[in-house]
Amino acid sequence: MGEVEELEEARQEIPPRGIGALRRRGIYLLPNLITTASLFSGFYAIVQAMNGRFETAAIAIFVSMVLDGLDGRIARMTHTTSDFGAQYDSLSDMVSFGAAPALVMYVWALKDLGKLGWIAAFVYCAGAALRLARFNTNIDVVDKRYFQGLPSPMAAALLAGLVWVFDDLGIDRELWLSVIAWVFTMYAGITMVSNVPFYSFKEFNLKKAVPFWVVAVFAAGLAVVSLKPSVVLFLMVFAYGVSGYVLWGLGRKARPVP
Repeated sequence: MGEVEELEEARQEIPPRGIGALRRRGIYLLPNLITTASLFSGFYAIVQAMNGRFETAAIAIFVSMVLDGLDGRIARMTHTTSDFGAQYDSLSDMVSFGAAPALVMYVWALKDLGKLGWIAAFVYCAGAALRLARFNTNIDVVDKRYFQGLPSPMAAALLAGLVWVFDDLGIDRELWLSVIAWVFTMYAGITMVSNVPFYSFKEFNLKKAVPFWVVAVFAAGLAVVSLKPSVVLFLMVFAYGVSGYVLWGLGRKARPVP
């Protein structure tokens, strides 16, 4: 009887597994709520593009990009990181920065190019999926200072910024604009899966003390953006979108971590 009792006690000490264990484990609420809001913004962009409200669709993608930058930081600050949150964030990114920009661009201008249009949209969507998969598998083995390829949120912002600035300026969508949209879509899709380095800004520490002039410059930057948000944001995103090739030309690259 002693051995049976010991075996029964050992079984009770083993952590429960299966569906019941998953139900009791739960998930962290705050970071996953932000991820859900980011996912909603991407889905909302698709719906608005289908309804012909392209400026709203572009702004929704920018909102999703901001929320995507917040969920991870908040999870780390509140010590609520989890494998579930990481996987959920990646799936949300595929919708918001993969499918949504591709569909918005196709409905906005690419469909006028026929097969070439949907091929470009697919190249972008596939590039985003490959970019996210590579990022998830290489996250611990590359130089944290640089991204390997154009990050999917910035690629989405590049396309959304193009839509927003042209729609905001009231430029008619003619054939030449479809050609520009095709070039930007192909560029973003291919650059996402390239080995071109893009600065990650991960060394920027919000908890670190900074001189007073930094706050003044930030306030001045907000004032400049408010003058014409669509134009200023597009120029900023475009500058970042080509900065990787400048770094590549200077011999920089995202090196494996020793």
